[in-house]
Amino acid sequence: MDAMIFAAGQGRRLWPLTDRMPKALIEVGGRPMLERVARSLIAAGADRLIVNAHHHAERVEAFLRESKGFGVEWRVSREDAVGDVPLETGGGLARAAGLFRGEAAFFLHNVDVLTDLDLRVPYAAHTEREPRDHRLATLVVTERPTSRPLLVDDEGVCGRANRREGWEVVARHPRLSTGGTLRAVGFSGIHVVSPRIFARLKERGTFSIVDTYLRLVGEGETIAVHEAGGGAWHDIGTPERLEAARHALGGEAGVQ
Repeated sequence: MDAMIFAAGQGRRLWPLTDRMPKALIEVGGRPMLERVARSLIAAGADRLIVNAHHHAERVEAFLRESKGFGVEWRVSREDAVGDVPLETGGGLARAAGLFRGEAAFFLHNVDVLTDLDLRVPYAAHTEREPRDHRLATLVVTERPTSRPLLVDDEGVCGRANRREGWEVVARHPRLSTGGTLRAVGFSGIHVVSPRIFARLKERGTFSIVDTYLRLVGEGETIAVHEAGGGAWHDIGTPERLEAARHALGGEAGVQ
Protein backbone atom coordinates (compact mmCIF):
# COMPACT_ATOMS: atom_id res chain seq x y z
CA MET A 1 0.00 0.00 0.00
CA ASP A 2 1.21 3.52 -0.82
CA ALA A 3 1.08 6.35 1.70
CA MET A 4 1.83 10.01 1.05
CA ILE A 5 2.94 12.32 3.85
CA PHE A 6 2.34 16.02 3.25
CA ALA A 7 5.56 17.57 4.57
CA ALA A 8 6.07 20.58 2.30
CA GLY A 9 4.60 23.25 4.57
CA GLN A 10 6.83 26.13 5.60
CA GLY A 11 5.63 26.10 9.21
CA ARG A 12 5.73 29.88 9.50
CA ARG A 13 3.78 29.90 12.78
CA LEU A 14 6.52 27.76 14.33
CA TRP A 15 9.32 30.22 13.48
CA PRO A 16 12.15 30.47 14.56
CA LEU A 17 12.30 26.65 14.78
CA THR A 18 11.38 26.33 11.12
CA ASP A 19 13.91 28.92 10.09
CA ARG A 20 16.59 26.34 10.82
CA MET A 21 14.84 23.10 9.86
CA PRO A 22 11.78 21.76 8.04
CA LYS A 23 8.66 21.44 10.15
CA ALA A 24 8.64 17.70 9.46
CA LEU A 25 11.86 17.21 11.43
CA ILE A 26 10.81 19.03 14.58
CA GLU A 27 10.98 16.51 17.41
CA VAL A 28 8.08 15.55 19.63
CA GLY A 29 8.93 13.18 22.46
CA GLY A 30 12.42 12.63 21.08
CA ARG A 31 11.37 11.71 17.54
CA PRO A 32 10.78 13.89 14.46
CA MET A 33 7.16 14.24 13.45
CA LEU A 34 8.00 12.70 10.07
CA GLU A 35 9.27 9.56 11.75
CA ARG A 36 6.23 9.29 14.01
CA VAL A 37 3.80 9.58 11.09
CA ALA A 38 5.84 7.27 8.86
CA ARG A 39 5.98 4.52 11.46
CA SER A 40 2.24 4.83 12.10
CA LEU A 41 1.53 4.40 8.38
CA ILE A 42 3.93 1.46 8.09
CA ALA A 43 2.21 -0.20 11.05
CA ALA A 44 -1.05 0.15 9.11
CA GLY A 45 0.40 -1.68 6.11
CA ALA A 46 2.16 0.97 4.01
CA ASP A 47 5.15 -0.44 2.14
CA ARG A 48 5.94 2.67 0.07
CA LEU A 49 6.20 6.18 1.49
CA ILE A 50 5.87 9.25 -0.71
CA VAL A 51 6.88 12.48 0.99
CA ASN A 52 6.54 15.90 -0.57
CA ALA A 53 9.03 18.54 0.48
CA HIS A 54 9.69 22.21 -0.18
CA HIS A 55 11.12 24.17 2.76
CA HIS A 56 14.58 22.67 3.50
CA ALA A 57 13.65 19.84 1.12
CA GLU A 58 17.21 18.56 0.99
CA ARG A 59 17.12 17.90 4.73
CA VAL A 60 13.89 15.92 4.48
CA GLU A 61 15.40 13.80 1.70
CA ALA A 62 18.64 13.30 3.65
CA PHE A 63 16.69 12.23 6.75
CA LEU A 64 14.77 9.59 4.80
CA ARG A 65 17.98 8.36 3.19
CA GLU A 66 19.75 8.08 6.54
CA SER A 67 16.71 6.34 8.04
CA LYS A 68 16.51 3.98 5.03
CA GLY A 69 12.82 4.78 4.75
CA PHE A 70 12.23 3.00 8.06
CA GLY A 71 12.49 -0.27 6.19
CA VAL A 72 10.15 0.39 3.25
CA GLU A 73 10.43 1.93 -0.22
CA TRP A 74 10.38 5.70 -0.25
CA ARG A 75 10.20 8.56 -2.71
CA VAL A 76 10.45 12.33 -2.29
CA SER A 77 8.42 14.73 -4.41
CA ARG A 78 10.56 17.89 -4.49
CA GLU A 79 8.31 20.94 -4.82
CA ASP A 80 11.14 23.41 -4.34
CA ALA A 81 12.04 22.74 -7.97
CA VAL A 82 8.79 24.20 -9.31
CA GLY A 83 8.15 27.36 -7.29
CA ASP A 84 8.77 29.54 -4.28
CA VAL A 85 5.82 28.21 -2.27
CA PRO A 86 4.45 24.71 -1.62
CA LEU A 87 1.68 23.38 -3.86
CA GLU A 88 -0.73 22.66 -0.96
CA THR A 89 -2.40 19.28 -0.58
CA GLY A 90 -4.10 19.05 -3.96
CA GLY A 91 -1.20 20.41 -5.96
CA GLY A 92 1.20 18.23 -4.00
CA LEU A 93 -0.82 15.10 -4.75
CA ALA A 94 -1.08 15.99 -8.44
CA ARG A 95 2.68 16.55 -8.73
CA ALA A 96 3.43 13.25 -7.00
CA ALA A 97 0.91 11.23 -9.06
CA GLY A 98 3.61 9.42 -11.04
CA LEU A 99 5.16 8.07 -7.82
CA PHE A 100 2.07 6.06 -6.89
CA ARG A 101 1.70 2.49 -8.03
CA GLY A 102 -2.06 2.88 -8.47
CA GLU A 103 -2.81 -0.66 -7.31
CA ALA A 104 -4.87 -0.01 -4.20
CA ALA A 105 -6.36 2.67 -1.98
CA PHE A 106 -3.67 4.80 -0.36
CA PHE A 107 -3.21 7.09 2.62
CA LEU A 108 -2.71 10.84 2.64
CA HIS A 109 -1.48 12.11 6.02
CA ASN A 110 -0.39 15.55 7.21
CA VAL A 111 3.05 15.41 8.81
CA ASP A 112 1.98 17.64 11.70
CA VAL A 113 -0.92 15.42 12.80
CA LEU A 114 -0.06 12.92 15.53
CA THR A 115 -2.64 10.45 16.79
CA ASP A 116 -2.99 7.09 18.51
CA LEU A 117 -5.69 6.05 16.05
CA ASP A 118 -5.11 2.57 14.59
CA LEU A 119 -4.95 3.57 10.92
CA ARG A 120 -5.90 0.06 9.84
CA VAL A 121 -9.45 0.83 10.95
CA PRO A 122 -10.26 3.71 8.55
CA TYR A 123 -8.41 1.89 5.78
CA ALA A 124 -10.59 -1.20 6.25
CA ALA A 125 -13.70 0.98 6.49
CA HIS A 126 -12.86 2.50 3.12
CA THR A 127 -11.86 -0.62 1.24
CA GLU A 128 -14.69 -2.78 2.56
CA ARG A 129 -17.39 -0.26 1.67
CA GLU A 130 -15.91 1.21 -1.51
CA PRO A 131 -17.52 -1.33 -3.88
CA ARG A 132 -20.93 -0.88 -2.26
CA ASP A 133 -21.21 2.91 -2.06
CA HIS A 134 -18.55 3.73 -4.67
CA ARG A 135 -16.70 6.03 -2.29
CA LEU A 136 -13.76 7.94 -3.69
CA ALA A 137 -12.20 8.84 -0.35
CA THR A 138 -12.75 8.42 3.37
CA LEU A 139 -11.72 11.33 5.60
CA VAL A 140 -10.91 10.85 9.27
CA VAL A 141 -12.85 13.42 11.28
CA THR A 142 -13.23 14.35 14.93
CA GLU A 143 -16.00 15.97 16.94
CA ARG A 144 -14.20 19.12 18.06
CA PRO A 145 -14.57 22.88 17.88
CA THR A 146 -13.11 24.29 14.68
CA SER A 147 -13.55 27.48 12.69
CA ARG A 148 -13.29 25.59 9.39
CA PRO A 149 -15.53 22.52 9.68
CA LEU A 150 -16.60 20.02 7.09
CA LEU A 151 -20.39 19.73 6.73
CA VAL A 152 -21.49 16.11 6.89
CA ASP A 153 -24.80 14.34 6.30
CA ASP A 154 -25.79 10.66 6.43
CA GLU A 155 -23.66 9.76 3.40
CA GLY A 156 -20.55 11.85 3.95
CA VAL A 157 -19.16 15.25 3.12
CA CYS A 158 -21.56 17.62 1.42
CA GLY A 159 -19.95 20.97 2.16
CA ARG A 160 -17.66 23.05 4.32
CA ALA A 161 -17.67 26.37 6.15
CA ASN A 162 -15.40 29.10 7.45
CA ARG A 163 -16.86 30.52 10.65
CA ARG A 164 -14.29 33.32 10.93
CA GLU A 165 -15.00 34.63 7.44
CA GLY A 166 -18.71 33.88 7.67
CA TRP A 167 -19.24 31.67 4.63
CA GLU A 168 -20.56 28.20 3.91
CA VAL A 169 -20.46 26.07 0.75
CA VAL A 170 -22.79 23.14 0.16
CA ALA A 171 -21.78 21.06 -2.86
CA ARG A 172 -24.95 18.96 -3.03
CA HIS A 173 -28.33 18.73 -1.36
CA PRO A 174 -27.97 17.14 2.11
CA ARG A 175 -29.27 13.60 2.48
CA LEU A 176 -30.63 13.20 5.99
CA SER A 177 -32.70 10.57 7.75
CA THR A 178 -35.91 11.66 9.45
CA GLY A 179 -34.95 14.04 12.20
CA GLY A 180 -31.33 14.12 11.08
CA THR A 181 -29.27 17.29 10.97
CA LEU A 182 -26.24 18.48 9.07
CA ARG A 183 -23.18 18.12 11.31
CA ALA A 184 -20.05 20.25 11.47
CA VAL A 185 -16.92 18.15 12.14
CA GLY A 186 -13.19 18.77 12.21
CA PHE A 187 -11.06 17.19 9.49
CA SER A 188 -8.02 15.45 10.95
CA GLY A 189 -5.71 15.66 7.92
CA ILE A 190 -5.83 11.88 7.37
CA HIS A 191 -7.46 10.45 4.25
CA VAL A 192 -7.83 7.07 2.56
CA VAL A 193 -8.19 7.60 -1.18
CA SER A 194 -8.95 5.37 -4.14
CA PRO A 195 -6.44 5.59 -7.01
CA ARG A 196 -9.12 6.63 -9.47
CA ILE A 197 -8.79 10.11 -7.93
CA PHE A 198 -5.93 10.76 -10.36
CA ALA A 199 -8.24 10.52 -13.36
CA ARG A 200 -10.58 13.04 -11.73
CA LEU A 201 -8.01 15.73 -10.90
CA LYS A 202 -8.67 18.75 -13.13
CA GLU A 203 -7.18 21.48 -10.95
CA ARG A 204 -3.64 22.63 -11.64
CA GLY A 205 -0.93 24.48 -9.73
CA THR A 206 -1.42 25.27 -6.06
CA PHE A 207 -4.75 24.10 -4.61
CA SER A 208 -6.35 22.30 -1.69
CA ILE A 209 -7.53 18.72 -2.16
CA VAL A 210 -10.62 19.66 -0.13
CA ASP A 211 -11.70 21.97 -2.96
CA THR A 212 -11.33 19.04 -5.34
CA TYR A 213 -13.35 16.81 -3.04
CA LEU A 214 -16.19 19.33 -2.96
CA ARG A 215 -16.20 19.65 -6.75
CA LEU A 216 -16.36 15.87 -7.04
CA VAL A 217 -19.14 15.65 -4.44
CA GLY A 218 -21.11 18.02 -6.64
CA GLU A 219 -20.44 15.69 -9.58
CA GLY A 220 -21.86 12.71 -7.74
CA GLU A 221 -18.84 11.16 -6.01
CA THR A 222 -19.00 9.99 -2.40
CA ILE A 223 -16.49 11.42 0.07
CA ALA A 224 -17.20 9.44 3.23
CA VAL A 225 -16.07 10.14 6.78
CA HIS A 226 -14.67 7.98 9.56
CA GLU A 227 -15.22 9.16 13.13
CA ALA A 228 -11.91 8.98 15.00
CA GLY A 229 -13.49 8.77 18.44
CA GLY A 230 -11.95 10.06 21.64
CA GLY A 231 -8.31 9.05 21.27
CA ALA A 232 -5.26 11.31 21.36
CA TRP A 233 -4.99 13.75 18.48
CA HIS A 234 -2.52 16.62 18.05
CA ASP A 235 -2.48 19.14 15.20
CA ILE A 236 0.92 20.80 15.64
CA GLY A 237 0.49 24.13 13.92
CA THR A 238 1.52 26.61 16.60
CA PRO A 239 4.17 26.83 19.35
CA GLU A 240 1.43 26.28 21.95
CA ARG A 241 0.22 23.10 20.26
CA LEU A 242 3.79 21.89 19.86
CA GLU A 243 4.44 22.30 23.56
CA ALA A 244 1.16 20.58 24.41
CA ALA A 245 2.08 17.63 22.19
CA ARG A 246 5.55 17.42 23.69
CA HIS A 247 4.05 17.41 27.16
CA ALA A 248 1.50 14.73 26.24
CA LEU A 249 3.78 12.46 24.22
CA GLY A 250 7.04 12.77 26.07
CA GLY A 251 6.27 9.69 28.13
CA GLU A 252 3.37 8.23 26.18
CA ALA A 253 4.65 5.26 24.19
CA GLY A 254 1.24 4.38 22.81
CA VAL A 255 1.07 7.34 20.44
CA GLN A 256 3.02 6.92 17.21
